[in-house]
Amino acid sequence: MTPPIPAKDCADMHTLRQQIDAIDVTLVRLLADRADYIDRAVELKTLNGWPANIPARVEDVVAKVRSTAKETGLDAALVESLWRQLITWSIAREAQTIREN
Repeated sequence: MTPPIPAKDCADMHTLRQQIDAIDVTLVRLLADRADYIDRAVELKTLNGWPANIPARVEDVVAKVRSTAKETGLDAALVESLWRQLITWSIAREAQTIREN
């Protein structure tokens, strides 16, 4: 990926859309990386006899992403909503594997 052009420096919609598309690719790759860590969490939770859903951890993750959103000027409610969906998917993915073991 080429270095990003700051949004304020995008002179036209074509350039702006290219930058958005590049960011989307990066976001998807980061989500794939996160899924790899979730898969490792399954292994460790299985070894420790832990459940897929650990509510205190869920709330800790949500609090951290809300804080980061606020620090960056992003809507914290939006970020919380996105992360809760991501966490729900992750827990379901973990639970399916943990039940099979």
